[in-house]
Amino acid sequence: MKPSAIVYTSNTGFTTQYASLLGGETGLPVYSLEDALKSLPQSSPIVYLGWLTAGKVQGYDKAVTKFNLQALCAVGMAKSGFQMEDVKKSNNLPQGLPLFTLQGGFDLKKLRGIYRLMMLVMSKTVAKKLAAKPDRTPDEEDMLDLFQNGGNRVSLENLRPVLAWYEGERV
Repeated sequence: MKPSAIVYTSNTGFTTQYASLLGGETGLPVYSLEDALKSLPQSSPIVYLGWLTAGKVQGYDKAVTKFNLQALCAVGMAKSGFQMEDVKKSNNLPQGLPLFTLQGGFDLKKLRGIYRLMMLVMSKTVAKKLAAKPDRTPDEEDMLDLFQNGGNRVSLENLRPVLAWYEGERV
């Protein structure tokens, strides 16, 4: 079934950026989850994008009860394509639901409440551990840079697998 809309939940804006990029590339309308719950009919076929925290895709539970998810995009700090099994398991995803993980970024200043506190502690802990590691991989270097300096890794290139899937669905 072809998706009729893109729906997203964002915390610091990286998921919003991906939803906008995807909407621009596909021509599909883009809705925040809050707006979609008011505007889209029950069981509308959608692509859902949510931000990751501790392996959980935020807003997924709400989106899956109201809409017919055609694909799920989880936006986090890790490189695109990583954490697939963890995300599947943590969210109890149904077999066959296309899943894409996308690297968003990190901006501690935009986080609020418990999420800010959690990431403040985690960033210090992980950054210290990574900084002490003498043989860091390029992915570890990137993660260390995000924790130390923040940054935005949203790109059209990261969306290529999602767009390839979408093009296949349209045929």
